[in-house]
Amino acid sequence: MNSINEPLGSQEVDSRAKWKGVKEAVREIIETAFLTLVIFLLIRTVVQNFRIEGYSMEPNLHNGQYLIVNKLIYLRIGDKFLFHPPQRGDIIVFKYPKVPNRDFIKRVIGLPGETVEIRHGQLFINGELVEEPYISDPGTYSWGPAKVGEDEFFVLGDNRRSSSDSHTWGMLPRENIIGKAWISYWPPRYWGFLPHYSFASEE
Repeated sequence: MNSINEPLGSQEVDSRAKWKGVKEAVREIIETAFLTLVIFLLIRTVVQNFRIEGYSMEPNLHNGQYLIVNKLIYLRIGDKFLFHPPQRGDIIVFKYPKVPNRDFIKRVIGLPGETVEIRHGQLFINGELVEEPYISDPGTYSWGPAKVGEDEFFVLGDNRRSSSDSHTWGMLPRENIIGKAWISYWPPRYWGFLPHYSFASEE
């Protein structure tokens, strides 16, 4: 009669040790995958990458250029913005109102409640001329005047002669805004934070 305390054979000990090692390895893989997924989802709620397609933001942004978009900066909680609402001069990425599954990039020009007018390429806000230092060719078209509605924005491309924007399809609803174009990271020659412009009439 065998004793209940009889030592396990070396093969059985090895088998149990191997099985324990396999279980620990699987658990570590699952934990690592879960942690990676959580980090990825957290990052995606804060930033997003974006590739420019087209020439509507020339000469400041270029076809094929890659940007990081800050999705947190315009976050709205109730009636308050966590940081601040979109400001004039901000470059934003948004869902194109006519085709929501397409993302566009333009510059914020008119804010809620303002009256926007373009006279032969010159921008007027509430009847006052606004200088735009980021424009190399303002174009010659005229538009408006029209008032920007509540929770709406008037956006334009920097390349005024070749841009599908608010002067062709209307105001941009705030809910369509994804975030602010923040950093250029590719190609390397364009690496850096995108500049923010101040306007003399708002200082």
